[in-house]
Amino acid sequence: MGTGRMPQIRVILADDHKLMREGTRRALEQFPGLNVVGEANDGEQALELTKALRPDLAVLDIRMPKLNGVEVVRLLKQVSPETKTLMLTAYDDDDYVLAAMEAGASGYLLKTTGAKGLADAIQRVHEGESVLDPAIAAKVARLWSRYRDMARSDRYQDLSLREREVLGLSARGLRNKAIADKLGISVRTVEGHFNSIFAKLHVGSRLEAVLYAVSKHVIKLDDKDAE
Repeated sequence: MGTGRMPQIRVILADDHKLMREGTRRALEQFPGLNVVGEANDGEQALELTKALRPDLAVLDIRMPKLNGVEVVRLLKQVSPETKTLMLTAYDDDDYVLAAMEAGASGYLLKTTGAKGLADAIQRVHEGESVLDPAIAAKVARLWSRYRDMARSDRYQDLSLREREVLGLSARGLRNKAIADKLGISVRTVEGHFNSIFAKLHVGSRLEAVLYAVSKHVIKLDDKDAE
């Protein structure tokens, strides 16, 4: 056998809980192909570290001070496009999953994932695959199947033009404040539009509403119109 060293995957970890970062670092140190080159305790530090170190992959929590994980993913596409991103979070909320996918994250894992599962996901993302936690993948597949099967209905036609604009911006990962700023309306008005959208489409979350609209071919999950 050859004696060459295994190529290293350079990783940074971003989580505002120090114990979580330390535990993740120790877990990854078991695997010789992984090299944790930096740690960040908030989103801004994650962004700066990535710009400085240009790692192969950033493992990000969703909820962090200053910039959340989804915002970091979006900004990294501009400042370090070669760095792939993997979300590692305790949250499986539909909105977070959708926003992370739309921002361009290559993977979404829950913190219940074991060390081997995380290391395997990092390897797969590094090789260009997309990785979803089994619980997340099952949720998305179940919802997509449901709304694909419902595509024959015309509920989307019941939405007003402004409601369609709100839903389209949500599909691009924008949160309420960003949608309000984009459309020149209040956050409360955006919330009212979502309540109306949910009632008209008979759904209970943004992810469900977006998947329904995708099934109708009226919006696309990869729609990246200019901001």
